[in-house]
Parts: sequence; C-alpha cells; structure tokens
Amino acid sequence: MDSKEINELTVQIQNPATRNAAFSKLVKLLSKPLYWHIRKMVLVHEDADDVLQNTFMKAWKALDSFRGDSQINTWIYRIATNEALTFLAQQRMKNVTSSLEIEEVMVSRLEADSYFSGDEAAKKLQEAIVQLPEKQRLVFNMKYFSDMKYEEMSEILGTSVGALKASYHHAVKKIEAYLTNTD
Repeated sequence: MDSKEINELTVQIQNPATRNAAFSKLVKLLSKPLYWHIRKMVLVHEDADDVLQNTFMKAWKALDSFRGDSQINTWIYRIATNEALTFLAQQRMKNVTSSLEIEEVMVSRLEADSYFSGDEAAKKLQEAIVQLPEKQRLVFNMKYFSDMKYEEMSEILGTSVGALKASYHHAVKKIEAYLTNTD
C-alpha cells in the first residue's frame, strides 16, 4: 500500500458516508500483512486468525475514537500488536507459571502446527526467536520479517527509535548465540 492510498483511506474512514467501504478496503489491504505480523508473535495459525479477527472487530468499534494523528494502518498495527500481546499474556496465565515454560509451550505448539512448513533451519530460527524476551521478539519480527522502518515501529509501539534499535541489536546477538550453540 502506498502512502497516498493510506492517506485517502484515512480521510474516507473519518467520513461516516464513506466509512464502511473504506474500512472494507482497508481490511482487504491489511489482512495478509497483519496476519503475518500477528503470526510471528503468536506462532500458531489458528491463534493468529483469532487475533486478526479480534483486531478488526476492535478497530471497527473504535473508529469513532480514531483522530487521524497517525495513519490508519499504523493505528491498526498498534491494535493488532496489543491484541497479540494480550493473547500471549492470557496464554501465559492459563498454561504456565514461568517464562521458561512459555517458551517450551510455544516451541511445542509451533512443531505441532500443521500450517508451519519451514525446514530445519526455519524451525531453529523460530526456536531462537521464541527464546527472546517479548519486546525483543516483537521488535525483531517487525524489523526482520516485515522490514518495518524504526520510525513506523516507534509509532506503533510508543517506544523511541533508539530503544528499538537497541532491542533489535540485542535480539540479533541472542539469536546468533542460540544458533551457533545448537549446532
């Protein structure tokens, strides 16, 4: 999606007469990239689908509160990120008592996911990513897989660009260490 199209949709969504059509178009444009953004966080296809659906429902219900301070796609990415983090927190509370256990559960769920089609190297990378602290995992996924600019990530996460760069750097170092120690 180019910025002109985003700006047009942002304006159309704020107008009650064009809101429905604009939101439908936005859902079509953002479904796939948002799905993968969420999937990188929650790992399992069914969970990502659920979180994506919750994201669009929450966005639709909150459209009246969208002020247009940021682009509509950034606003929805923020909602998706928060929904995924909420989902992970709920899973943690429901299933495990320690962060070590959540990592083990996430890896076993990834291995059991019939939609995961990665080879052994992709599996090792996902295992390494799961070992990261939640914030570093989120930043790594946004930068590495979605190729998001730090400025856009800053708007979505409400974190400074410098802190995001540091988180990404630490994440890369931890992943490299994990990959070199498991061979």
